[in-house]
Amino acid sequence: MEIHNLEHLEGAIMYGIVNEKLRLECDSLDDLLAQFELDHQSFQHKLDEMGCYYDPVVNQLRQK
Repeated sequence: MEIHNLEHLEGAIMYGIVNEKLRLECDSLDDLLAQFELDHQSFQHKLDEMGCYYDPVVNQLRQK
């Protein structure tokens, strides 16, 4: 499953996919956004809806 159509993914599914991509393929959130050609504002909006944030220290999404 891919994350190109982020606005169509359920929050829990997106959370799992993004964390997997960050763990295995991407060194940072900026790298992930560039690799999958995702809009930063749309991505941030989705995180806000899910009650999540990006933690650069561990390179993962976390629940607030």
